[in-house]
Amino acid sequence: MANHKSAIKRIRQNEKRRAVNRANGSRMRTEIKRLRSALALGDVEGAKALLPAVMSVIDKSIQKGVVHRNAAARYKSRLTARVNTAKPLTK
Repeated sequence: MANHKSAIKRIRQNEKRRAVNRANGSRMRTEIKRLRSALALGDVEGAKALLPAVMSVIDKSIQKGVVHRNAAARYKSRLTARVNTAKPLTK
């Protein structure tokens, strides 16, 4: 356990920042999963509608420092390519 007042404060700050980072990362992963599941179900129109929202969440994650800009660019590129080449499932 920390003994100095400044170290105790630093622990409190780190806990708060960790909670914020986890929430932002979770939000990003959830949106990506929603888009991927729409593609898996063959809902191409739904996926195309979700894509701008997912891109926005990924961009916000870059600004918040949750994900590196190159990793975010990779996510965006791959998701866009999958949406553009997606074909609806036929029954």
